[in-house]
Amino acid sequence: MRTNRRDCLRNMLAVGAVAGATHCWPSNLAGAMNAAGQGRHLVILWMSGGPSQMDTFDLKPGTTNGGPFKEIQTTVPGLQFSEHLSKLSQHAEHLSIIRGMQTKEGDHSRGTYLIRTGQRPGAPIRYPAIPTALAKELASDDPSIPGYVSILPNVFINPPAFSAGFLGASREPLTVGSTVSYDPTQPTPAASATQDQPANLKVDNLSPQPFLDKERIQRRKEFWNMLQESYGAQSRGGAAATHDTVYRRAMKLSESSLVEAFDLDQESMDTRRRFGFDPFGQGCLMARRLIERGVAVVEVSLSDGPGGLSWDSHADNFTQVKRLSEQLDRSWSELINDLKERDLLKRTTFAWMGEFGRTPAINPQGGRDHFPNAWTCVLGGAGIQGGSIVGKTSEDGMEVTDRPVAAPDLLATLCKAVGVDPQIENVDEDRRPIKISEGVPIKEILA
Repeated sequence: MRTNRRDCLRNMLAVGAVAGATHCWPSNLAGAMNAAGQGRHLVILWMSGGPSQMDTFDLKPGTTNGGPFKEIQTTVPGLQFSEHLSKLSQHAEHLSIIRGMQTKEGDHSRGTYLIRTGQRPGAPIRYPAIPTALAKELASDDPSIPGYVSILPNVFINPPAFSAGFLGASREPLTVGSTVSYDPTQPTPAASATQDQPANLKVDNLSPQPFLDKERIQRRKEFWNMLQESYGAQSRGGAAATHDTVYRRAMKLSESSLVEAFDLDQESMDTRRRFGFDPFGQGCLMARRLIERGVAVVEVSLSDGPGGLSWDSHADNFTQVKRLSEQLDRSWSELINDLKERDLLKRTTFAWMGEFGRTPAINPQGGRDHFPNAWTCVLGGAGIQGGSIVGKTSEDGMEVTDRPVAAPDLLATLCKAVGVDPQIENVDEDRRPIKISEGVPIKEILA
């Protein structure tokens, strides 16, 4: 068979690109493959709006900035949580509290991008969010199982902060939304005798229409494939290639057994009530079902407040944080319980975080404002030395006095916890190698 000059050049460029990409990280390849082979999982609990560290995991009782919440002792001596996190306090041996977070972005959009990518906003490179980068390394080889599912994402604040960036459309998360409106200012359905219906979470268009039988669906697929091939699959790029990737992934998912994971009606009403009927509670239950079926990375957002920024407590902070803390306490605790019962906790890592913290000083509206100078994140589960505290803030909470942690350091620590080397490099659109994280892992909290 004759090969023309154009084909020869194309083949040479392809080989060169592959060689160049693999030359960047041969020593890290085995480590990434091992992490995927161990069946590791990551659950990110995303707190849109910036949760108040002063009223959750770093209270300052008895001080001017402390507020009315009381501390309670956890299962770890010397470690206290808010009184509104009583159930979670019984799992403190699985959690590490990072009280020394220190970043430089106090705007919701910019702070979200920084903490989710480890990069300052405004760069020309489309950096991937850390869940997508880790899902790439941890995902199953089964193409019908998505590597990353995002439940109730609040992407409008900064869409690139939730995207796969230069990793491409095939790495974008599968998103799950809610079809039932939920008023967070009202009593939660789990505690109300008048509301007894859980929020309904679903993936749009996951199941075929009732009038379509299997034979008809198969004929439609064959016709679609014929059109795609005739369009020129080899030369197709840009939006057309993205559409093709997303469409094929959706078809594989719709035909897989994973579809059952999204059907929470398969769970008893008692189980759904334990997790909480609110969207976040049902999202945590769905997270457990997805992890059981091999999904590597699941994110659940607690973003049911005005505009989706639940924790943005500029006014009436203590009423708002009490309600949110109780939701978090119930649902996160139940997720830990369920994973422990199913022997999955030892392979599942947690990350609880928002884009920044809140000011120690209480404003005239009884609220706390944006504060990136000294705040808290929590890591836990597999790969984390539970019951530990990293960093310390001053008595008034205004500054970090010991062990400051920057956003890239947090993400590098998360990589290590799930068994992925943060030095692994991906290649961007301009063929430049980019590390997953350029930070330094917090070694003292890694198990």
